[in-house]
Amino acid sequence: MTKLIIQIPCFNEATTIGLTLSELPRQIPGIDCVEWLIINDGSVDNTVEVAKACGVDYVVNFDHNQGLAKAFMAGIEASLKAGADIIVNTDADNQYCAQDIPKLIEPILLGYAEVVIGARPIQNIQHFSPTKKFLQKLGSRVVRLASSTKIADAPSGFRAFSRQAAMQLNVFNEYTYTLETIIQAGQKGIAITSVPIRTNSYLRPSRLVKSIPSYIQRSIFTIFRIFMTYRPLRLFTFLGSFPLSLGLILCIRWLVLFVGEPTRARAPSLILAAILILIGFQLWMFGLIADLMAVNRKMLEDIQLRLRRMEYDHHKDN
Repeated sequence: MTKLIIQIPCFNEATTIGLTLSELPRQIPGIDCVEWLIINDGSVDNTVEVAKACGVDYVVNFDHNQGLAKAFMAGIEASLKAGADIIVNTDADNQYCAQDIPKLIEPILLGYAEVVIGARPIQNIQHFSPTKKFLQKLGSRVVRLASSTKIADAPSGFRAFSRQAAMQLNVFNEYTYTLETIIQAGQKGIAITSVPIRTNSYLRPSRLVKSIPSYIQRSIFTIFRIFMTYRPLRLFTFLGSFPLSLGLILCIRWLVLFVGEPTRARAPSLILAAILILIGFQLWMFGLIADLMAVNRKMLEDIQLRLRRMEYDHHKDN
């Protein structure tokens, strides 16, 4: 029996969760059982009561707000324990068209993908400002570079995971899970693709994007941290190349001037060149050490995957 669980992270969503749940399917071709799960991320309104009245099957409760990333991972773990073969994540504000869920999970059912990202028509979303549209495209391009994937809409929260792919997920970032999970899939060789999906009318402002400057700052920090975690050698090699190149240029300049006028020492230029070369070399060494540490992380992830399979498959069998 193939079970699909649709999970929804929620934080004070009493006004929208009812509409969102009312549009979710209970029957999908190729799926034997469809269940709903919400993650109550410390809501202080009656989100849970509304969800239960709408027939939600599972509720994961946080005592206080812990953020979208932790809510997402809590939902993944609860869905796996509940025996989900496929997990679909969507938002509580009904942003994504629930009628596209069959299209979203089709690549998983056909066996040519384990992670599927719903690609929104960014240019056609009216409440997105030109700046936000540009940042969405830029962020997706950077994620494609870091993950070696071809995902068109990296920040999209409308996505589906196979059971095996969900077991391999780890989210270290506390801000959002969207970028990191794509890069992880690319790094681990998990088959990932995207499909075009539709969006619904605008109901409320984004909880994740409170202001454009804040969004830019957090996105830059998130992408930098992801690169540092998953592409350390490339990142530190890139960063170290600037001071190293500048130091070598200054060193060559000093040699040329010294040959022309050997009586002048020009010690400050030589000292600055040595400092820049040393900084560049140290950054390269940091990248090498971090890359070696990544081997240990991969070994730990393999052990974690084995433990998760033992735990979650035991729950599924029971």
